[in-house]
Amino acid sequence: MSSKRLNVLVYSGNGSTIESVRHCVYSLRRLLSPHYAVIPVSGEAIIKEPWTASCALLVIPGGADLGYCRTLNGEGNRRITQFVERGGAFLGFCAGGYYASKRCEFEVGNKRLEVIGDRELAFYPGTCRGCAFPGFVYHSEEGARDAELKVDKTVLAEGAVPEVFRSYYNGGGVFVDAPRFKDRGVEILASYTEKIHVDAGEGAAAVVYCKVGEGAAILTGPHPEFAAVNLNQDADGPQFKKVVDALAEDDKPRTDFLKACLTKLSLEVNTDQITVPSLSRLHMTSLQPSDTSKLMQSLQDIITLVDGEEYIKDENDTFHIEKPSAWSLNLLKDALPKTSENETDHDDGAEDRILDYNTVVKRLIVHDKDHPSSKETPYFNHHAYFANLKHYQSGATDVDSEFGRNLLYGEVVTSTNTMLEKNTQLLRRLPSGFTATATVQVAGRGRGTNVWVSPSGSLMFSLVVRHDMSLTPKAPVVFLQYLAALAIVEGINSYDTGYRNLPIKLKWPNDIYALDPNEAPSLKKYVKIGGILVNSHYSSSEYLSVIGIGLNTTNALPTTSLAALLPAHLPAFTPEKLLARLITTFSGLYTRFRSTGFDTYFEEIYYQHWLHTDQIVTLEAEGGMKARIKGITRDWGLLEAEELGWQDRPTGKIVQLQSDSNSFDFFKGLLKRKV
Repeated sequence: MSSKRLNVLVYSGNGSTIESVRHCVYSLRRLLSPHYAVIPVSGEAIIKEPWTASCALLVIPGGADLGYCRTLNGEGNRRITQFVERGGAFLGFCAGGYYASKRCEFEVGNKRLEVIGDRELAFYPGTCRGCAFPGFVYHSEEGARDAELKVDKTVLAEGAVPEVFRSYYNGGGVFVDAPRFKDRGVEILASYTEKIHVDAGEGAAAVVYCKVGEGAAILTGPHPEFAAVNLNQDADGPQFKKVVDALAEDDKPRTDFLKACLTKLSLEVNTDQITVPSLSRLHMTSLQPSDTSKLMQSLQDIITLVDGEEYIKDENDTFHIEKPSAWSLNLLKDALPKTSENETDHDDGAEDRILDYNTVVKRLIVHDKDHPSSKETPYFNHHAYFANLKHYQSGATDVDSEFGRNLLYGEVVTSTNTMLEKNTQLLRRLPSGFTATATVQVAGRGRGTNVWVSPSGSLMFSLVVRHDMSLTPKAPVVFLQYLAALAIVEGINSYDTGYRNLPIKLKWPNDIYALDPNEAPSLKKYVKIGGILVNSHYSSSEYLSVIGIGLNTTNALPTTSLAALLPAHLPAFTPEKLLARLITTFSGLYTRFRSTGFDTYFEEIYYQHWLHTDQIVTLEAEGGMKARIKGITRDWGLLEAEELGWQDRPTGKIVQLQSDSNSFDFFKGLLKRKV
């Protein structure tokens, strides 16, 4: 079993600030997508989750270093240190720089702000002392400035590295006596050029590189990840506008410096910056276009009129319903020359800056006369999707024809799961089998609070299932995640003639793995290619469930995709046909499940596809007990393991574990308790 390091984790727990996390995620996604998934991560996840095997870079952003200590001291820092020493990369901005130094000295003598103490990580073997410049005020731009930095191009040799540039600064430190630690693997990447407010010892190091075991850390006093376009020029008086203007002039050298730092940490950086795309229009369609009108009729009681325009204003999103005629006029407008360079019909993407996508009004086109043309949705062929849906449905007797019949598609959306699950008024009125899909997600959701940009090439969709409460004794709703996993594997295998033997497996409870095509098959090394997220609400004697599925299909990055598994003679997967196949496969499985529950039939095919038969694991939740995986229970879908004693002999004790309170680190054979 192997794991490629494809995640960049940005700490967003106690001590971090929302703005610092957002600046981090914004800049890193622009420079690292699609090679890596940039994901915010909580302190609890760092302490409890099996993140190290798939993490390329851990980032501690700006904030307050004492908050980091309260959460991560002890086990968290032990795991971070082990991760870096074993070849991982660490990046600490501002407070993250203080935190990862051996000693932090902040505003010594200022009783209101003073922070002094040794720190556990100690990647920089000396003291980080600040503030480097006076005037710092928490949660304010009053002490912010455009600090000039001189770069040492002898240690940052790759790419177009600037000699000097200006970087946003607000409260960061200087790395005291940095030149004296050269023999301990410390290199000065950039130094302050202006007079320092505190005793910096030898040198004026603003950014340092520290060799740590087989890995490395880069720590900063200023904020090279802050882009001027995302700063509020009007904050804290007219002086800050001058700071922002100066930073804007140096945006390219700032970006080049940040690229060089990431490259020095052995990350693969884009040659060109990737712009996080603006949201596109949403398209509502049905197998029979006339059925779209019936669907919209069922939503009438939540549609409001504002200045003659129709809106659905729900808990998380507002949808502006556009008439097809208005949409056609907008297409005509798009074909005409622009009257101004800045004219656009996408107000959410007018500037390349941090956006709160929840505040953007989503434009919804209702297609009740015909399916969208290829000009309207160039990355998704609705005619091909519905033709394949009918083809697969006609070849099965146990398929519910309502599944996949109604479709919501957007080329670029926030998250298909969020649009359905977080808008409860809309969700309560949608039929079972309603599907939302997208080409790109800019705020895709994973387990917990993880969000990321999902690149094109991945098949991403969410399915609504209305599961009646009366089915619970025989068919508990918890099994939906297992049915979804089975539908993915069985759907791929039955996609067409010749696809039956693709090496795809299930990892309990909700991940899809494939045999790594870059390794010898005999090594049995697997990589993750997909995941499942199920959210359920209880409402009026039924569970309203949204099943979210993400599957790497034709993209080579950020991980292995289905395309890499195909023999040369087989045609590539298409999103339209694969979506239709997965939906119809799930529909058939769900229809049977409602009648039989998770019976012997389901057990046989589930165990045929999963990775864990007789696997020996360590159960952290049971005090480190050694056990052998036996299967999942038919009643509530619990993972069942048998305790092993001397010479791995069974003791007869059986342990049952819930999927929502335990995580499975398959690479280490550990079952860990979730927080």
